Parts: sequence; C-alpha cells; structure tokens
Amino acid sequence: MLSSEELERYARHIVMREVGGPGQAKLKAARVLVVGAGGLGAPTLMYLAAAGVGTIGVVDDDTVSLSNLQRQVIHATSDVGRAKTDSARARIAEINPHVAVRTHNERLTAANALAVLAGYDVVADGSDNFATRYLVSDACYLARKTLVTGSLGVFDASLTTIRAHEPNAKGEVNPTYRCLFPEPPPDGTVPTCAEAGVLGALAGVLGSLMALEAIRDIVGFGESLVGRLLMIDARSMRFETLNYARDPSNPLNGDAPTIKDLSSHI
Repeated sequence: MLSSEELERYARHIVMREVGGPGQAKLKAARVLVVGAGGLGAPTLMYLAAAGVGTIGVVDDDTVSLSNLQRQVIHATSDVGRAKTDSARARIAEINPHVAVRTHNERLTAANALAVLAGYDVVADGSDNFATRYLVSDACYLARKTLVTGSLGVFDASLTTIRAHEPNAKGEVNPTYRCLFPEPPPDGTVPTCAEAGVLGALAGVLGSLMALEAIRDIVGFGESLVGRLLMIDARSMRFETLNYARDPSNPLNGDAPTIKDLSSHI
C-alpha cells in the first residue's frame, strides 16, 4: 500500500500505463543489491532510490577519495575518508526517506557472496574488476538471482541482463555471463581506471541505464537485455546491440557444467 505522500512522490510513474499503481507497488516490494558504490553504482543507487525501490543494499569495502568525485556522484567533498557505504546510505536517505538501505561494508568474496545475495531479488553489478564481476555472475546463477551487469571502459561501455537460471519465452535456457566472456582476461592485460582514466559522464549514462534495466525487470514492461549486449561508444555517440545465446560448453548451465559452487573463486 502506498501512502498519500508516496502517491504524490511517484505520481509521474503512476500515470504511466506501463507502471501505474501496481508497478509502483512492485518497486516498493523489491529488494535490489548494488555491488559497488563507485562510478556505476552511484547513479544506479540514486535512481533506484528515486524510483521507490523499497529495499536497496550496497556492498563496498572502500572509502571515498578525492579522485572518486569526478564520477561517483553519490558522494560529496565532505565525504572524503568516509566509508562509501555510509556516504551512500546518507545520500539515499536525503533522496527518498521511504527506502530502506542495507549496507555491507565488506568485499564480496566466495565465502560471503551467497549469504549477501540471499536477501535480494535483483543484483546490479557495478564492480570495477574482473574477479568480482565473475564472482557475482557465478553467484547469481547459483542463487537464482537476476543480474544486471555493466562494464565501463575509457570511452566505451556495455550492459546486459542475466537470467541464466531460467528459460526464455521459447523454452530455451538463457545464456550466462560466461557465454559472452568465457574467462577473464589475464592479469595486467586490461588497464585499470586509475591507469587509463574514465569519462565521468559516461559512468553516469551507464549507471542510469543499469537502474532503468533493474526497474524494467521489476515492473515487467518492455524488452529486457537478456540475451542482448548493449554497447556504447562515447567517441561517436553510438549505441549498438549484440544478440547472444547460451553456449552449450559454458561451465555454469552448459551441457556438462563444471561450476557447481564458488570454490574456484577462493
């Protein structure tokens, strides 16, 4: 049930035929975990909060630094030195006091991932390293959670949604993240954000799209990015979509799966 204040707050959603009161109620009942309160996680968290997602979790073990502020818009100059989870929680409370925030001030690992994910319906992964990205994707499959995962480069970005634990409308098994990228690249072959730089506004674009895709998944309107990879080229301002399907040889839900727990991430 939405209060009179919530009805006014979400009025622009409620008048939409694709959302309406029932859709807004679904958002209020939803529980979304955002992995990382950085460049991608910041706008994702803010738009999920503004949209009225009832419970938002944020997992991050880092503190705010001055160099973060060029793109991590959920944090302010006064937050430098503060835990990102605490800074994010305070900002979300300012955006929407109707949202319950759960903070996990820790690094997601093979030991805690399934326990953390257990409390949520949808996971939005904005992590900045391959180890976490593959851990989250594997854990979401094992925990049967929907995963919205974004990746940010210097002038490029990509986004897809993974529902590998269930079939699509045709009865075909949905693809996993490993159907797209079977293995992470060798250490040192892809420069980090600190080494190569990142366009701050591009992080805002992709993070907003991550929130949009999570909202779309919860409410149920439109066509999702399951089996589709959205690619953004900020140099030419070009958006393209690549279709992909389940790889029978993938180690998660392939014909002969070899990943049955998270022990390979230890």
